[in-house]
Amino acid sequence: MAFDFLVPVKDKVLAHSELLPEQALGKNIHMHTEKDGLPVFAHADVAIFGVLESRNAFEKKPEKLDLDEVRIQLYRLMMGNWNSTIIDIGDVEEGDTVEDTYFVVKEIVAGLLEENIIPIVLGLTQDITFPTYRAFDKIKNMVNLVSIDSRFDFGEDDELISSHSYMSKIITDKPNNLFNFSNIGYQSYFNAQEEKDLMERLFFDAYRLGEIVANIELAEPVLRSSDIVSLDLRAIRATEMGGSRNFSPNGFTGREICAIARYAGISDKVSLFGIYEGENSYQAFQMIAQIIWYFIEGLSFRIKEYPSSKSEDFTKFTVPTDTEELVFFKSHVTERWWVEVPTILAEHTKTNSVALLPCTEEDYLDACNQNIPERWFKAYRKGLN
Repeated sequence: MAFDFLVPVKDKVLAHSELLPEQALGKNIHMHTEKDGLPVFAHADVAIFGVLESRNAFEKKPEKLDLDEVRIQLYRLMMGNWNSTIIDIGDVEEGDTVEDTYFVVKEIVAGLLEENIIPIVLGLTQDITFPTYRAFDKIKNMVNLVSIDSRFDFGEDDELISSHSYMSKIITDKPNNLFNFSNIGYQSYFNAQEEKDLMERLFFDAYRLGEIVANIELAEPVLRSSDIVSLDLRAIRATEMGGSRNFSPNGFTGREICAIARYAGISDKVSLFGIYEGENSYQAFQMIAQIIWYFIEGLSFRIKEYPSSKSEDFTKFTVPTDTEELVFFKSHVTERWWVEVPTILAEHTKTNSVALLPCTEEDYLDACNQNIPERWFKAYRKGLN
């Protein structure tokens, strides 16, 4: 069984937790220990685990991210007003081959998903996104993936899978269960024009760093439609992460990335949150811990909503345009918006009705001004193919 490959949380982390106040996370997380073994999965909502695989790193780093220090910083944070039960199941060490590690990660994630537990994966390199994606093979027919990253990570056609090319592997690997890929925070000078053209041809969504920084709420509907969220910490600017040479002077601030993590937690569709490419500095350990905290904080505000004109909780708006008649819904509970996409049918939904695409109030206002929202157009074209 894949869970047998997990190594317990280190003794130094447990010793640190013993000294914490009762309100701290370290006193409330159920941990995998050498003495007691794995925690009970029943009633757990979130499972944290690390992956110590780094052989497919694009840039070889002098030392691996110290996940023990990340845990120490996370455990010392105070609990929010949460109902979530959190477990820490330890770490997956390197297998004999990278493929062995991938297999174990895939099986662990699949096992957690089958128990309706949300994995928070702390990986050394972002190629670990690939086995977490493959874990959904028997769970969902089609998967939406969001990457928070300064790069698209397509790589070259003949390049082996790495932390800079894992998306090429996801797109080409069979069975192809990827329905949509969205990037949040890309920086143009890190991405070849051919990669941008590929994003357009595949009707994938991409939001430049400047767009999101100018209006952080643009990230919310993107994350609301996602099953997997993969965060490359190099999307955060260097000064926020301790000034490492592997980080860029431009990127998200700590406040912005924590807001995005909270949006991911609030999404009732996000089933896995992965955090990758961290480096060893006290500031980076704190940042990773606070990102996890905000994701779990978001979970406590999750509300399952599915708009319907028959529900008093929603208002339906029909907007005729020159080419299409768009149907929008607004929730009175959360004030969130959706738009119908008639080409995406029952294969991707639980009903025989058209699919509902999360959107913003600005998309509705654009439609009222006879401008078809780009997110609607891409989803519509994708459904035709």
